[in-house]
Amino acid sequence: MQFYTDWFAGMRLISTVFSKTLFATPTPLQAKFDIRTMKWLTTLGVLAVLTSYIVTPAIAQSSSQNWPQWRGPTMDGVAQAEPPLKWSETENVKWKVKIPGFGSSTPIIWGNQVFISTAVPSGKKAAEKKTASDQPAENRGDREGRRRSGGGGGGFGAEPAPDESYQFTLISYDRTTGKVLWQHVAREETPHEGHHKDHGFASASPMTDGKHVLAYFGSRGLYCYDMKGNLKWEKDFGDMQTRNGFGEGSSAALHGNTVVVLWDHEGDDFIVALDKNTGKELWKQKRDEPTNWTTPLVVEHNGKPQVIINGTNKIRSYDLQTGKLIWECAGQTLNAIPTPVADEDTVYVTSGFRGNALQAIALGRTGDLTDTDAVRWSHNKSTPYVPSPLLVDDLLYIVAGNNGVLSCFDKKTGKIHFEHERLEGLYGIYASPVAAKDRIYVLGREGTCVVLKKGPELEIIATNKLDDKTDASFAMVGKEIFVRGHQYLYCIAEK
Repeated sequence: MQFYTDWFAGMRLISTVFSKTLFATPTPLQAKFDIRTMKWLTTLGVLAVLTSYIVTPAIAQSSSQNWPQWRGPTMDGVAQAEPPLKWSETENVKWKVKIPGFGSSTPIIWGNQVFISTAVPSGKKAAEKKTASDQPAENRGDREGRRRSGGGGGGFGAEPAPDESYQFTLISYDRTTGKVLWQHVAREETPHEGHHKDHGFASASPMTDGKHVLAYFGSRGLYCYDMKGNLKWEKDFGDMQTRNGFGEGSSAALHGNTVVVLWDHEGDDFIVALDKNTGKELWKQKRDEPTNWTTPLVVEHNGKPQVIINGTNKIRSYDLQTGKLIWECAGQTLNAIPTPVADEDTVYVTSGFRGNALQAIALGRTGDLTDTDAVRWSHNKSTPYVPSPLLVDDLLYIVAGNNGVLSCFDKKTGKIHFEHERLEGLYGIYASPVAAKDRIYVLGREGTCVVLKKGPELEIIATNKLDDKTDASFAMVGKEIFVRGHQYLYCIAEK
């Protein structure tokens, strides 16, 4: 089945290249584009796919054997995997290792390596605590008319700024055994502000393309390593000042040769694109948003990649190559955290703090799309606060708030298949749901995972429980599930 999937993908690519190079303007060759040419293209397509399987199996199998970034190869939570249906602390645990420090970032997998980021307390008391007021004005909350908060203080639920340094660390584990292959401290520093009590200082997930591994620690910088752990370059963006001192949570995004970093806080906002090979800045655009904890989504439409950012004020799309604003659309709630998902012609954007919003927005448009027919359908009930939506086949799944309550829609029409259905055994949810095989996996904060049969009707087929607390989203490759708990990293596989 994978061969035929790749064959059709190869044929689409070949036909696109052929038409763009030969048919850019009418020529006599167009009149001769007959069945003989199609046979030639078919032969070329088969040879190309066979060659990819023979010469570069890692690339051909990357969608099923690798999990290169948060939410997987296609950034929608869909895994080309055959993971276990059932597990517990005593069943189908291939290995389990203690994680130093703390973090809620998702594991990523490439080949035989599993990568996680974490923040490890050093035990060293800071000689002088750095605060937001010590930073340059452009990195503080000095924008007129914006409420400032952060530094040593914080809102309800926020932990104060620590008085000891942390080691911001990237770890590579052996996928087969769980043994540490290498571990590097990117930076040791005393954070200038605290974080929400439910997470820590390592919430951004790493990224890899099989050659580079990028670890993003927000105010502690972006670091690029090779697969053996050698540091290639690093980039410091300054210090964020987050709303209510709730800390930082956005992951960076990697697409082709470009790394995209979102910097929305209570100071001057921007989105920046960097060359993954050198760290050189490619472009940078100013933004106007309150603190944002969403992750950029890169999608391709009509052959052009664009970066879509959820936001309280506006959802915005930028040209990945130039940074130019393509379109924007209002309609989300305060704290628009969930990362959108997209198919070939529509992006689905949602948020759920102090309100509810779900919008299906047509791709291919430009300008301000607010209150236009570019919004194909919308919904204003039971939408998520933190977890991102799951798009699989023609089905769109969302949870309500941060709760164990699930809804399912037809992605084309917005028709409700089921709505606000409680998943027994699940309470709080921060992890985003994942689809694999014919199943939907929904992970709760207390280590419980409810597995549903994929489809328009709610049917629970398994409930699994680990002893650890679980806020990070699943990573699934091959026949394995990687679960990052508060204390342990698990590899789940049938024995």
